[in-house]
Amino acid sequence: MKHKLLASAAMIALTSGLAHAQVKFPVGEDAKFNWASLEEFKAAHPDLAGQELTVLGPWLGGDKDLFESVIPYFEEATGVQVNYSGSSSFEQQIVIDAEAGSPPDVAVFPQPGLAAGLAAKGQLKPLPDAVGQWIKDNYAAGDSWAKLVTYKGPDGADHVYAFPYKADVKSLVWYVPENLEDAGYEVPTTMEELKALTEQIAADGEKPWCIGLGSGGATGWPATDWVEDLMLRTNPPEDYDAWTSNELKFNDPKVVKAIEDFGWFAKNEAFVAGGTASVTATDFRDSPKGLFANPPACYLHHQASFIPTFFPEGTIVGEDADFFYFPAPADGSLGQPVLGGGTLFSVLTDNPSAMAFIDFLQTPIAHEIWMAQQGFLTPHKGVNPEAYGDETVRKLGDVLLNATTFRFDGSDLMPGAIGAGAFWTGMVDFVGGKSAQEAADQIQSTWDTLK
Repeated sequence: MKHKLLASAAMIALTSGLAHAQVKFPVGEDAKFNWASLEEFKAAHPDLAGQELTVLGPWLGGDKDLFESVIPYFEEATGVQVNYSGSSSFEQQIVIDAEAGSPPDVAVFPQPGLAAGLAAKGQLKPLPDAVGQWIKDNYAAGDSWAKLVTYKGPDGADHVYAFPYKADVKSLVWYVPENLEDAGYEVPTTMEELKALTEQIAADGEKPWCIGLGSGGATGWPATDWVEDLMLRTNPPEDYDAWTSNELKFNDPKVVKAIEDFGWFAKNEAFVAGGTASVTATDFRDSPKGLFANPPACYLHHQASFIPTFFPEGTIVGEDADFFYFPAPADGSLGQPVLGGGTLFSVLTDNPSAMAFIDFLQTPIAHEIWMAQQGFLTPHKGVNPEAYGDETVRKLGDVLLNATTFRFDGSDLMPGAIGAGAFWTGMVDFVGGKSAQEAADQIQSTWDTLK
């Protein structure tokens, strides 16, 4: 009842202002949205009418439309006009604009490394300390998210320079429920159970895994997700952080062990559909197809949340295919780590509406509007999970909400020559026959040449 009353109050206060906006969901007409949070935000920002706000980001096409469906709620609550521009060359454009002294008010970074670089040059504005505390208090694995957006400024001191909004999940294993049910297999909940299931499927004369590393000039990248996930399941997150910055060398025994753990799955002829030789020869887009063969060519596939795009046409996720969290060790010492990605919003000018926009992104409604459509996940503990557009996305959201640690895709945190180069080729060489130590030494030798 309390929520209904608050929603009604919000509707009365905002309906007149939103009447002319192109809103996707009329205020107050759907109880799954936290309209009260929009009213509270409006009350806290009464003096912005007539201002303009420029936002530059990487989103084009459908993602651009989805982001722009959120903007009218900010505009009508504040009177600010928001102009969003998407760029396929965002990484280059934001550097050019910042160096030229004509940056957008807000930039949407797809990778933290680029944001950290601009922060060090003094081209990003530190966010209020309260934002960092808000992230810690209101996001699942909040300390992880706050750490992700904390960089050194030109003064050498640490500050929060970005706000994480819109996340992606990578720590997933995909399967066909009917296949597991017919064979009498149960979904594993620990790493030990996952390995036991792998061994059981092989003992039954079947192939447990479909794995494909092929991706043209980027062949090898799917293996980096495997190794990153395994690093988080064999070492504390501080080691993961040190590894991505090369404080922990790539050929350190801890990293070599994670690579060997990947090899436990990928380099066993009995564990992979088509045998080990198929791992590097199979395109990652084709690799899950064995799940849907009759009889199944494999039972399990490790890949991020985007992979259903490459499932057979007509596949219904949640019925024909499903996923489970790539599990952590049973002893619980490493909690439930989640590997993923996301976008980070930073302020580059003194325009007061820019900081107000960061405040807006903290409201549940700023998340729920996009949640109700597609392609959006959030670790925000204050949103209504029922706002998600379907049960599958809600389950993905649960993975984030249950995380005790979140870490960004490690290869994206490394220098390009490593994360988008030597790491890829090193994993191809490893699957092709090199030892984990040899592959790690090779990658480290490349890192040693970087300045």
